[in-house]
Amino acid sequence: MSNGGITDASRGRTRAERVTEGLTVVMASALAFALLAGPALVFGTATWHLVTDTGTTAFSRAAVPVIFLALTTAPFALARLVFRSGRRRGRDRLTAATPAALTLLAGSVVPLAALWLIFAYAD
Repeated sequence: MSNGGITDASRGRTRAERVTEGLTVVMASALAFALLAGPALVFGTATWHLVTDTGTTAFSRAAVPVIFLALTTAPFALARLVFRSGRRRGRDRLTAATPAALTLLAGSVVPLAALWLIFAYAD
C-alpha cells in the first residue's frame, strides 16, 4: 500500500492489458498441455510395452524411458529458463510469464511433430 502513490495505470499498463496478457498465458499453457498430452500418452504406452516386453535389449529398456522423459520435460525446462530470464530483467511476474508460456507452447509442438514423423515413417 505504501508505493508512493504510483498506481498501475500511471506505469502505463491498464487493466485491459493485464487481462489480455493473463489470457495469453492461460490459453498458451492450456494449448501446450493439450499438445503434450497426445505424445505423452503414445510415448508412455510405447515405453511401457518396450520395457515390459520380452526380447528387448537392455539398451532399449533404458534408452526409451530417457528419451520419453526428455521429450516431455524439455518444453517445461525451456519455459522456466525464459521465465527466470524475464524476472532477472526486473519485469513483473505476468510480463515475464507471457514469453515463457509462448515458449512452452512452441516447445510442446516438437514432441507432437516427432510423433507425427514416427507415424508417417513407421513401417
